[in-house]
Amino acid sequence: MATLQVELVAVERKIWSGEASTVIARTTEGELGVLPGHAPLLGELAPGGVVRIKPVDGEELVVAAHGGFLSVTEQGVSILAETAEISTEIDVERAREALRRAEAADEDEESLAAARRAQSRLRAAGQDS
Repeated sequence: MATLQVELVAVERKIWSGEASTVIARTTEGELGVLPGHAPLLGELAPGGVVRIKPVDGEELVVAAHGGFLSVTEQGVSILAETAEISTEIDVERAREALRRAEAADEDEESLAAARRAQSRLRAAGQDS
């Protein structure tokens, strides 16, 4: 069975590395599914996106990824995010409070970005925003 070598790295730490059967990520061009043998590409991660990795062994990994790029080469898939949080590490109540604060703030670029990050965390954690 063909697999993908996947690396998901955020500025502050390595999030996950291993073999996977599928990677799904939202880019600025739309949702992208990567399977073994995918054509090389470079995509920008969409603001407030969620990345899903289906490891060969184990449960699906769901990550809230903010900013960065996805690169597909013959060697595998690299996801380089500004920040990233694994769904099991997300504090849902804290994310909800961050969303409330962002929505109550002025509609400037910073508060819109904060709202997208909070919504991404909630989606990754399987919660409605």
